[in-house]
Amino acid sequence: MNFDFSFFLAIATLLTGAIWGGYLAYLKFASIDPPPENEPIIVEYARSFFPIVLIVLLLRSFLVEPFRIPSGSMMPTLLIGDFILVNKFTYGIRLPVINKKVVEMNQPQRGDIVVFRYPKQPSVDYIKRIIGLPGDRVAYDKKNLYINGHPVKRISLGIYEGVGQGESMTGTEHFLENLNGIEHSILISPGAPSIDGVYVVPEGHFFVMGDNRDNSNDSRYWGTVPEQNLVGKAFFIWMNWDWQYKGVGFDRIGTIIQ
Repeated sequence: MNFDFSFFLAIATLLTGAIWGGYLAYLKFASIDPPPENEPIIVEYARSFFPIVLIVLLLRSFLVEPFRIPSGSMMPTLLIGDFILVNKFTYGIRLPVINKKVVEMNQPQRGDIVVFRYPKQPSVDYIKRIIGLPGDRVAYDKKNLYINGHPVKRISLGIYEGVGQGESMTGTEHFLENLNGIEHSILISPGAPSIDGVYVVPEGHFFVMGDNRDNSNDSRYWGTVPEQNLVGKAFFIWMNWDWQYKGVGFDRIGTIIQ
């Protein structure tokens, strides 16, 4: 069990609900009618906060959850300071806190951008793109990607020019990669060492990489992501804030993530 925000949100829901419900049960059991005009202060707070924390818990657990992008590992698709929404039910409905799947839905697809609990430290959320599905053989050699023996096609878009907190990526090579029909941008740093290797994805796991290929801590370093670690699929940028560039990035707001 992870003692994260969802855990404390669930505890707050149970606690406020128990206090408010217990007080109502006491009034009924004691046949106090009409109820006192002035409730105990703790009951008043519980009654006020219970519906709020319950709604937030349900939204975060079963519908969408907001995240902020803190690093440049998914540039140029996601920039530092992007605030995104993650679909929590697309891969199945899970119970909060215990993370047990109770309803099966869609299977993760190659090319999906997913938020997941970092396998080596499950209290930390990561975001990467799914490259390899269960049973796939993924190879990375001299900055070229191969899936099941076939090279992944890409075309050059020239030299990338970063801005704000991503300015350090200026000078990297900007490519449009076609991941079996899913087109997306990636960055490659010519002078950076290539992390080469061949990886076979186990059943129930996924091989993930960052779009900023030479600046991403991903499956090339620590292995695959178990299916139960998936939090959801990123699908929408609702805000961008980069204090080193222009503050609110209005051109990013409303962007569909691909």
